Amino acid sequence: MDPDAVADSRIWKVYDLLKDIRIDYDSLSKPVDDFVSSIREAVDGIPEDFKVTSELAPSFVTDIGADKVEFKFKKPNGFNLCGSYSIRCMAKPDASADLLVHLPKECFYEKDYMNHRYHAKRCLYLCVLRKHLLSSSSVEKVEWSTLQNEARKPILVVFPVKKPDQFPGFSIRIIPSATSLFNVAKLSMSRNNVRSVTADGVPQPTPTYNSSILEDMFLEENCELVEKTFTAWKELGDALILLKIWARQRSSIYVHDCLNGFLISVILSYLATQGKISKSLNALDIVRMTLGFIASSKLWERGLFFPPQSENRVSKEEKLEFRELFPVVICDSSTLVNLAFRMTSVGFQELQDEASSTLKCMEKFKDGGFEEVFMTKVDYPVKYDHCIRLNLKGKTAKSTSGFCLDKECWRTYEQKVHSLLQQGLGDRAKAIRVVWRNTNQDWHVESGLSVLDREPLFVGISISSIEKAFRTVDIGPDAENKIEALKYRKFWGEKSELRRFKDGRIAESTVWVTQQWTKHLIVKQIVEHIFKRHLSLSSDDIVQLVDQLDFSLIYGDKDPISTSGNLLQAYEVFSKCLREIEGIPLKVSNVQPLDSAFRFTSVFPPEPHPVAREKVDARRLHKLTPSCIPTMEVMIQLEGSGNWPMGDLAIEKTKSAFLIQIAESLQSVERIPCTATEDNVDAFMGGYAFRLRILHERGLNLVKGEFGVDQQKHVSPADKMLFIRSQHASMINGLQGRFPTYAPVARLAKRWVSTHLFSGCLAEEAIELLVAHVFLTPLPLGVPCSRIKGFLRFLRLLADYDWMFNPLVVDINNDFGRNDEKEINDNFMSSRKGYEEDRQNITSAMFLAAPYDKASEAWTSTSPTLPEQKRLAAYARSSANVLSKLILQEHNDSVQWECLFRTPLNNYDAVLLLHRDKLPYPRRLLFPSELKQGKHVARGKASTAFNPFLLPGDLKRSHEELKNKLMVDFEPTKCFMSGLQEDFGTLKPWYDHFGGDAIGLTWNKHNSKKREREEDEVEINPVDMLKAVGKMGKGLVRDIYLLKSPRLG
Repeated sequence: MDPDAVADSRIWKVYDLLKDIRIDYDSLSKPVDDFVSSIREAVDGIPEDFKVTSELAPSFVTDIGADKVEFKFKKPNGFNLCGSYSIRCMAKPDASADLLVHLPKECFYEKDYMNHRYHAKRCLYLCVLRKHLLSSSSVEKVEWSTLQNEARKPILVVFPVKKPDQFPGFSIRIIPSATSLFNVAKLSMSRNNVRSVTADGVPQPTPTYNSSILEDMFLEENCELVEKTFTAWKELGDALILLKIWARQRSSIYVHDCLNGFLISVILSYLATQGKISKSLNALDIVRMTLGFIASSKLWERGLFFPPQSENRVSKEEKLEFRELFPVVICDSSTLVNLAFRMTSVGFQELQDEASSTLKCMEKFKDGGFEEVFMTKVDYPVKYDHCIRLNLKGKTAKSTSGFCLDKECWRTYEQKVHSLLQQGLGDRAKAIRVVWRNTNQDWHVESGLSVLDREPLFVGISISSIEKAFRTVDIGPDAENKIEALKYRKFWGEKSELRRFKDGRIAESTVWVTQQWTKHLIVKQIVEHIFKRHLSLSSDDIVQLVDQLDFSLIYGDKDPISTSGNLLQAYEVFSKCLREIEGIPLKVSNVQPLDSAFRFTSVFPPEPHPVAREKVDARRLHKLTPSCIPTMEVMIQLEGSGNWPMGDLAIEKTKSAFLIQIAESLQSVERIPCTATEDNVDAFMGGYAFRLRILHERGLNLVKGEFGVDQQKHVSPADKMLFIRSQHASMINGLQGRFPTYAPVARLAKRWVSTHLFSGCLAEEAIELLVAHVFLTPLPLGVPCSRIKGFLRFLRLLADYDWMFNPLVVDINNDFGRNDEKEINDNFMSSRKGYEEDRQNITSAMFLAAPYDKASEAWTSTSPTLPEQKRLAAYARSSANVLSKLILQEHNDSVQWECLFRTPLNNYDAVLLLHRDKLPYPRRLLFPSELKQGKHVARGKASTAFNPFLLPGDLKRSHEELKNKLMVDFEPTKCFMSGLQEDFGTLKPWYDHFGGDAIGLTWNKHNSKKREREEDEVEINPVDMLKAVGKMGKGLVRDIYLLKSPRLG
């Protein structure tokens, strides 16, 4: 695409975004001015000189450890609108304006900067204002909030009775400012102003506490600096709005220990005053330069210092002191306040990583990464592989000196948790984020600080690599290193043990015992051990979001993937036997497995069946031995020959003859039992059933790329599909080798699709490609290293992708060039030709392009249709929202998680319930279906001709009779669906082919523009039709319910 066209497209998209997000100040300014006037009137009406004591908020005053807090009330020195509203840079949905209230000096004593007396009086002053504002007729309600989650600095949020038309949630935030209240020299970073902050009896500096007061003292001045910079610079204001949108989409940086709207405006002001951005730049260029500055500027190492307004320049010693005390320094023009004093080193590292990732998106993706930068939600659930909630209510013993020392105890606890995890996880973790949003809108200062542990502490861990995360043994210091070994034992406690390793080394170590299929729980084991040992928490207090979805993949009492090693061994022996076959005209040259079980993406990979062996394994026969066995397709390629017939039918007959000869040879020479029909040849080995397919050499030429487009048309559909499936199998097998988490995520995705009855809409291979896209396009979210994260991203892809106007390209080996992209785009545009005329005139609403299928013909050529895709997206959106809430909020109940895989049956027009004991694999059923609504149409008896398990009498039969009882590839639901679709065109069936016991039915909508009907056309009674359906499914269908009758069209 032309770079200029890309730039124009990007600029237009940004323009439209700004148009949607920017606030109309012409309609807002009068309501705001009126409400501010009402607030001033209410405050002006407060009488002066009455005594204010701690009785207004006794718990708050006590908890912050303040004394001598009484004062005589004086009215504020003034009011001043500031922040985003004053510079006209508010961004929807934010609908609040900041109002500075200047605290009068008469209410404070000279030394009130010490021991939290300022913070206590500040709070009590707001209590007085709140009391009188509540009595104002213009005020609907007044809530408490905090300044950047700092509990010792509450603010008031005032809501008007009269709402602005476009902003029903509008509010005014009242923020106290303390201009010239104290001698700034007393608040220098090296001074101690909280007497209880000592080390071995020696007072320690309190830079965070001092900065908290200085922030209020210079709040007005710094707001004026920002306002002055942004005045008459529209592009800078637009850039600020865009950066706010960018930051809000990223939960890990738009938080109290990292970034906020004010700090973004400060950084932009710094770049402007330093001449690093000019007025000739557009908003998007300013955004790019700002992100580049955040990501890689060397200036962060020494700190950012605004030009001083006076002659008091910052000395080298003072700059060094700032850098030693704070990980990030943005010093204002007073040279006294570090505006970034709350920002932690972890928060800043996260900010730099996000900025760097965003720049890569801008370079790599079309339209300058507009979707990825501004529209993609990078919240905790999809950013971190391992999410943890610590329920700490009543568990965090506060410091003996109080909740607030230099830092608040919650911030200290965050650092403690981070330090413990960093030490315990080591190189397993790429990043660890600990955030405790301990204040919320329900908080009242009257309740004090002791109630602020009600919200759970959140921990996000990004895994460095699966190999490291799955490591079962951690080697510590050598036994000879006594000091380090003692530290190691002290940290790990009883988990530490002295071991001798193969290289002769004797060292401390920790061993994490687990089964092969539960290695993803090793990090969970480590975290739980650390928190129990060092934080004295119980298992109930530690909620780790890791294995909550594993129940959906369990068969019996384990994950069937654990037996995949047996399958691969059996296949290796079987493929060797095929290659060694003699006595057939053309030797087997190549063997390739096609079934998803071989690439570990099958939801239920077959377990070895005791009957499907060379000799029946009688020891393994039990009362739950299945009577059915699924087949797995294996593709064979034969030596080249010029003697093949030309016609497609003749070729297929010749293939059948070859397969029968192969089966005879396997049976006679290798003693491998085989069954042959005209359509299929199945071989039984090692407890598995392998179904053989031959790829004709025309298809082989496809593999070698020797055919042009015209010649490809002469390849039979059967061979073309075999070729496509072989290419797909190879690519997915390679992908799961690169990304070990890919296979379990694909299995979860398939399970979700089937449990919500979409099996007939989305092929398994299409699901594998969708999940592949999640892993192959990691920006801006990173490659998933956990099941829950990968599954959530799959759901969001289904829900949010613009399927109608964009193809989904899965470039597995990253080798698509411009010609490939053009070909895919042309194919996509061709598939959407009829959209303008009729939206329903689209064969498939989902275009999936892969290296072997650039026209999306293999898996989505006919489905999902547009209505199916919309339904699929709606279900995915709902599940994604539920899953996000389960991760972030306090839900430990397994029933909540099970809801993700329970489908609401009332969303269908009719429902068929099947006899569970007549399903071929009833143990796959997650939740038995029941319905207590709608009209009960019919009830059917269960068939006596079939049982999913071998009966006790069967187990006593001879081995040959047992083998004859085995039902190969028996899928009654699939056959029933095929008959339904063939005989009942007015019904659309929705089903679960993994073993669901419910089938949803909806009435097909007929396209009747002319609404013409023949006179003798008879309306079919829906009850009669459903009874006919029940008759077709006799022996399988248990109950039929009619929920909604068809609409007459």
